[in-house]
Amino acid sequence: MSGVNLKTYAENTWCPGCGNFGILRAFEMAVEELSSEIPLENFVIASGIGCHGKIVDYINLNSFYSIHGRALNNLEGMRLINDKLVCVGFVGDGDIYAEGISHLIFAAKRNANLTAIVHDNRSYSLTTGQFTPTSPSHFKGKSTPEGPPEDPMNPVLLMLSAGATFVARGFAGDIPHLKELIKAAIKHKGFSFIDVLQPCVTFYNTFAYYRKHCYKLEEAGHDPTDFNAAVERAREWDYSADTEDARIPIGIFYQVEKPTYEERV
Repeated sequence: MSGVNLKTYAENTWCPGCGNFGILRAFEMAVEELSSEIPLENFVIASGIGCHGKIVDYINLNSFYSIHGRALNNLEGMRLINDKLVCVGFVGDGDIYAEGISHLIFAAKRNANLTAIVHDNRSYSLTTGQFTPTSPSHFKGKSTPEGPPEDPMNPVLLMLSAGATFVARGFAGDIPHLKELIKAAIKHKGFSFIDVLQPCVTFYNTFAYYRKHCYKLEEAGHDPTDFNAAVERAREWDYSADTEDARIPIGIFYQVEKPTYEERV
């Protein structure tokens, strides 16, 4: 550890026990361990709108508040201007899988050299609990007391089909594992995507469920260079129903090297 202090003066206003704290700590640890290779002034973080967005107030790095769903395309512009920047976007499931879905798909398609970390709590929690694109069919939110009238998307499968060159899933309740995923994503040359299962303790507390059903891909002998195997693993968990027999893979699903958008333009 370098002893880097990334704390700021901002008061943290997340709910006690929020899964966002795990993501914040994992990222801090990742940056601390990478600081001997990457100067802190080269980091730029951006966020969208939602509970996750506050994270840029809590990390003492160059930061940018984006409007809803637009964090990644702002980072793409920064990378085109200065290719020394290490750009990390913190986005939410409602933020990036709804308003920002086209920007997410094109960042993956282009292989833009940046990292997207999705705080996926499967709820619009900042606005007190409406359903999002990843909410399961039984989620009873403020706007849909009978459950969502549509099926959820599978973001890992979406990113594989969109051409992302680094696709992973993490769990905010396993900070050491998530830290390693973030480090690998930042060091990857190209578009890196991590969907982080981030329980909302107020409106959809899934901590116990994820702890029971998550397993690590690296411990299961998964080959992240095998695209077909990645697709098979991505389909393993049914997002529409959190059943008791579910197996939820976390780790790196897929990683491959391809020319980046910046290199091609």
